[in-house]
Amino acid sequence: MAADFDVIVLGGGANGTGVARDCAMRGLRVLLLEKADFGVGASGNSSGMIHGGIRYMLSDRKVTALACRDSGFIQRIAPHLLFRIPFLMPFASRKAGATLAERAAWYATEVYVGTYDLYQPLKRGKPSTRLGPEELYALEPGLRPGLAGAVTLDEWGIDAFRLCVLNALDAAAHGADVRTWTEGREILRDLGRVRGVRFRDVLTGEEGEARAPVVFNAAGAWSPALARRNGARVPMRPGKGVHLTLDRRFSNYGVICSAVDGRQMFLMPHERESIVGTTDDDYYGDPDDLEATNDEVEYLLEGAASLVPGVRDARITRAWCGLRTTLYAYGPNEDALSREHQIQDGAAEGLAGLLSFVGGKLASYRAQAEEATDRILELLGRPRGQCRTHLEPLPGGDEVPDPAVLAREWPVAAPLAARLVYRHGSRAREILRLVKDEPRLGLVLCRDEGILAAEVVHCARHEKVRRLQDLRRRCRVGLGGCGGVDCARIAAQLAGRELGWGADRIRAELADLLDQGWRERRAILDGAQLAQEELVRGSTGLLEVPW
Repeated sequence: MAADFDVIVLGGGANGTGVARDCAMRGLRVLLLEKADFGVGASGNSSGMIHGGIRYMLSDRKVTALACRDSGFIQRIAPHLLFRIPFLMPFASRKAGATLAERAAWYATEVYVGTYDLYQPLKRGKPSTRLGPEELYALEPGLRPGLAGAVTLDEWGIDAFRLCVLNALDAAAHGADVRTWTEGREILRDLGRVRGVRFRDVLTGEEGEARAPVVFNAAGAWSPALARRNGARVPMRPGKGVHLTLDRRFSNYGVICSAVDGRQMFLMPHERESIVGTTDDDYYGDPDDLEATNDEVEYLLEGAASLVPGVRDARITRAWCGLRTTLYAYGPNEDALSREHQIQDGAAEGLAGLLSFVGGKLASYRAQAEEATDRILELLGRPRGQCRTHLEPLPGGDEVPDPAVLAREWPVAAPLAARLVYRHGSRAREILRLVKDEPRLGLVLCRDEGILAAEVVHCARHEKVRRLQDLRRRCRVGLGGCGGVDCARIAAQLAGRELGWGADRIRAELADLLDQGWRERRAILDGAQLAQEELVRGSTGLLEVPW
């Protein structure tokens, strides 16, 4: 029987959407199935950095080199989506005067970061600088007293959800069939070879089959269970990583600090917020039942407060977590596990044509997808052709408009224009045209995130939105400091109007969106915030919607 597709990709994270894009650009017939929405796994719940991985230089230098090189390419194809994060690595002592061993460690740190400078040109990073105490406190006066100085290093931040969405949209623009909220349930096989996938739309209940000689399993932490259901193995050692979000930019510099057990962690500015991260603990549970605990929150706060005491006074808006899909190894501490990646072949287990991706880093997703596409073409007996994913821009990446110019040309304030440009690049103009055609779409739904009603409409029309919670990942609906009070109900009405939802569906989607926020806030709620949580839930039923 002739195949419906050349390859079926399972998983809509950075690796899955990256592979779908590369395969489609090289002329393959591609089907991508994601059981929820783009980036809901490790990609979107990562630290949100396209970074080189300085701490892997000693054990996994190839990982550092690949991540730095690919970071440069990602900046080329999505220039609007990245932003520089300068980091400070303070020299701290627990005693009044530094010991000889501590001074030696500081010197070794300076040399180590200086070696990382060799990779900085690959990702347009600035070279490191040695700071004395006065220079350090001039840059960041919120650091605890008594530090002996610091060394700087450069990294890049990104909205990982948007990165996954843009790769999926570009894959679709090159002919791929991209479906969210559609789960691959069973891998079809015949005589030891993959023949396709049986799938189910989790929203409609519709079931179907798609045929293809190659299935690429990029389902992340769900890959082992998917493989087990089909009589195969995908060895993996998932690691739980928890982050905290603070409701404002606590500093303009990231600060690298140590947790109580000596593990390296950070407090960094990210878009309009700050992020504290991260833990790394083995996880044996269900990836669909992943939440932060009070102990994990306190562990992160304690580590950040060891260098930045004022973090205890900041308001935490979310505690969120994801699972690293690290390569399996028995014995090493979680922190010592390799961040290398592998593409595992299912042929030895009677599933020739099944490739499973394990490990890797967000910063290297494009290079990893290129390698995977080469393997897929090899299995299909096709010539590799030229990979162009590092040359052709992602949607909106062809130009970065000046927000000040947009604010003069369109009826929108400059800060709102800046947020539109960050999320959508050149496509910000398409959103502003909606405001010109229908002025009431200029309503500001969220003052924190700079969300216009027109942006919600644009995403619902053009960015494969099927549920209200998808808008959390397209334009950050419900992620502001208000927890959705300002934007949630109006966004639900707008999405319902565009997607043909009835009143019952709109209420159900709104409840689901609020529940998503509740799951991320539950571990950080204290007395005052518990009271606010009641206001969040109550106010959504009282807001007056203008249409």
